[in-house]
Amino acid sequence: MKIVLLGYMGSGKSTIGKLLAHKKSLEFIDLDDYIEQAENMSVSEIFENKGEVYFRKKEFQYLNEVLEQRNDFILSTGGGTPCYGNNMQTILENTNNAFYLKVSIPELTKRLLKEKDERPLVRNITEEELPEFIGKHLFERSYYYNQASKVISCDTKSPQEIVDEIESYLV
Repeated sequence: MKIVLLGYMGSGKSTIGKLLAHKKSLEFIDLDDYIEQAENMSVSEIFENKGEVYFRKKEFQYLNEVLEQRNDFILSTGGGTPCYGNNMQTILENTNNAFYLKVSIPELTKRLLKEKDERPLVRNITEEELPEFIGKHLFERSYYYNQASKVISCDTKSPQEIVDEIESYLV
């Protein structure tokens, strides 16, 4: 069984993925971690040293590698992964279990403010500018995110409730 979790940063992909993997006895793979191990560099270093175009090419390569060469896993993608190249098409061709963890702008803002230092993309954005920044990104990305097999609204649910909901949709 291949399960892919999509969503904006702070939407809970890693948290939910790890919980679901434990419950289903499946391997959990974080695509960014996978890329970092394969490239021997952090995502931030790849962006700094080789640029976004290089990163997106590698992201596509490693996404395909995971989806085509492995079975029985839960994959947490980067927030932008579905939006580049043929990534979303590749995900949908390889599994019927792609879930968009949908979180509102106010909730994402609240979550990301708590972890700004660990998030290079928002580290230098002021608290006042953050909702607009997130809103702009979500507007650009929602077309891709909403192609997922199922959209899970996450705002008012506990991680366990989200895991249970995903489980109820697995095919």
